[in-house]
Amino acid sequence: MAIVIGYLLSFLMAVALGGNDAATPCDTSVGARVISVRKAILLFAAFTSVGALTQGYMVMKTIGRGIVPAIDLLGVIITIAVAFSWIMFCNYFGLEISVTHSVIGSVLGYGFASYGLNGINWELVEKVLLSWISSPFLALILSYLFYKLIIHVIKGNNSIASRIMPALLITSLCYSAYAFGTNDIANATGVYVTVSEIIFGGAPESNIMFILAIIGCVGVAVGGLVLGARVIGTVAFRITRLDPISGFAAELSNALVVHMFTTIPYLLFGYGIPISTSLAGVGSVIGVGLAMYRSAGINKKTITKLFTAWVASITVTALASYILYSIMFPITGPILKPKP
Repeated sequence: MAIVIGYLLSFLMAVALGGNDAATPCDTSVGARVISVRKAILLFAAFTSVGALTQGYMVMKTIGRGIVPAIDLLGVIITIAVAFSWIMFCNYFGLEISVTHSVIGSVLGYGFASYGLNGINWELVEKVLLSWISSPFLALILSYLFYKLIIHVIKGNNSIASRIMPALLITSLCYSAYAFGTNDIANATGVYVTVSEIIFGGAPESNIMFILAIIGCVGVAVGGLVLGARVIGTVAFRITRLDPISGFAAELSNALVVHMFTTIPYLLFGYGIPISTSLAGVGSVIGVGLAMYRSAGINKKTITKLFTAWVASITVTALASYILYSIMFPITGPILKPKP
């Protein structure tokens, strides 16, 4: 039954992930009116699957590894139920948040309830926070510079740019979706990995991980197609006005930052660093907006709303997870404890 719960929760997390994070690779192409929302999401689902199945192992993180010493099955169920509910709530209102923020916030709430403040690995939490801050700023700077460089190169060749840029923008969408798959799909599969460690005392075999990646990809496609349009609309049309040139500069920057955090640390240290692909995506859109229109061309109201949702993702999920675990644990116990 626990294994079935693990598969089900993985699929549900993938649906929520697709519903919210489809905006990360698709926003610029849709915002530049180069491709329809449906076609963009289909490309997103296809190339996310390729990225997850080829390089997803580099960032195969779990919801209970590192931040807390261990997590029991009750904690897994509550953590994912809280994160899933919050993400779906934000999907409904078209807010692009970070799935990683939501999951880590839920884990922190569980950690407070189960281990207390001293049981949290604060050193790791600080590193995660650093990556959250650095990735959007890096994407912003890159997209700003890419846009200025492209404008300088194509100066006086507008007719050529109008023919080439839409194709380049769609290509960058595909690469961005691939990079997303390498870094973020583990947010869904990590649920099952944790359940497997509780029951069997170790991570599942590589063939099971491959099946999990497929399940995750199907869930992401379903979530993107059914729920993704609202969030895509927020980032595509409500931050700044995009065209094929600015869209290409933003999407290429976003893809490079996400892929860089996946591959370079893996080559150096043996593991990729999970980042918020949503923050990187929004950062890149802001970067081209500043390059084109300066601060006057940025919708500050939308940015404030998104920033508030990012902060709330950690605080709301941590508080909800803490309260639910504190209420349920005296009634049910841990259900299943991790094997030593």
